[in-house]
Amino acid sequence: MSTTEDDSPEAIETEIAAWIEQNWNPDATVAQWWERLADAGLAHPMLSESAGGRGYSRPASQAVSRALAAAKVLGPPTGLGAMLAAPTIASHGTPEQIDRFVRPILTGQQAWCQLFSEPGAGSDLAGLNTKADRDGDEFVVNGQKVWTSGGQIADMGMLIARTDPDAPKHKGVSYFAIDMNQPGIEVRPLREMTGRAMFNEVFLTDAVVGADAAIGGLNDGWRVANTTLTWERASLGVGSVSLAQCVPGQIAGNLGRKCGDVVASAATGVRGAGGVGIGKGLYDHLVGIARSNGSLADPVLRQRIVGLFTLLEINRLNALRAKDPRQRTGGEGNIGKLQMSEQFRQFREVGLSVIGADGMLADKSSATGGLFQGIALFSPGPAIYGGTDQVQRNIIGERVLGLPREPGPGRDTPFRDLPKNG
Repeated sequence: MSTTEDDSPEAIETEIAAWIEQNWNPDATVAQWWERLADAGLAHPMLSESAGGRGYSRPASQAVSRALAAAKVLGPPTGLGAMLAAPTIASHGTPEQIDRFVRPILTGQQAWCQLFSEPGAGSDLAGLNTKADRDGDEFVVNGQKVWTSGGQIADMGMLIARTDPDAPKHKGVSYFAIDMNQPGIEVRPLREMTGRAMFNEVFLTDAVVGADAAIGGLNDGWRVANTTLTWERASLGVGSVSLAQCVPGQIAGNLGRKCGDVVASAATGVRGAGGVGIGKGLYDHLVGIARSNGSLADPVLRQRIVGLFTLLEINRLNALRAKDPRQRTGGEGNIGKLQMSEQFRQFREVGLSVIGADGMLADKSSATGGLFQGIALFSPGPAIYGGTDQVQRNIIGERVLGLPREPGPGRDTPFRDLPKNG
């Protein structure tokens, strides 16, 4: 089976279709199917072969997803483990850490969460106060995290904590892979106005993590965390292929389910925790509603619908441009994140205009199914999580356009000497 990146997307789709024909079994458990995908390098094809992938580019990886979607089989494990932890550890971890942490992500045995933001360190993430004190071969962690997506079903966490308060704030931070199933960690869900509890606050009280779980070495966690943030922004800003999915990990309880049952549930539109997917499929659904209820005949509303289509096309073309190294600016992930925030806002505004008074109802009470009502309630979130829109614009301004930094203490000021609550 070829694993080279030189294959055309069409050749990859053909190859994967043949592999699925030989390996798919709807009566297999989710755990068994994910094991097969991982063994074939298909759980996360963009990872290097040494990390369990195929070394594919994003377009080649999307060809794999299209083949899985076309065959209507269960997709590979999703969540922050696959999206963030696996590629970060593959980039910065030792061979032992890659074997220890990445493989259980690819097989879906472990779900992950991201322990980055704090009540006083969100936009200024490097100002975090959670500390990790060395105690022999372990670190003892104390502090609080917030806006932790999926914390209630996570087996492991990507933790950044301060290990040297005498170093500048960007240099005294370490990045750990921490076991979430221990007495020193308490997860409290934060219920949103959507009715879901996608986010959590996490309290760490004398939690422990091994020194051998420090990814990228001690006090160099900011560099490692930036790799995670880069993957996060790129993943949030790029559309994905729609696949039947379920939540990985031991706590979610899906590993023993039959794959066929999961795929059937996905086909009925049953959605798990998390945000609403946006993209061309949602746009086509919106146009279908506008055509059926006659609102497409309104020239002003039709123009707004075309504007939404234009926004989606610009995002698609930006993603294509980013593939060419000669055209990359370094801000593609940030631009994609800003585009996603705007897409949610526009789907909210245009969607509610199309469904009219039905937008005041939700779920079964709604003639349109409640989808765009849910988007309206969820829409403020994307402009905040993954780094606020303001943070993205600051990064583009300073790192891409070369604009001056905001005034403040020197970068070499020890963290303990920085003004607090200022």
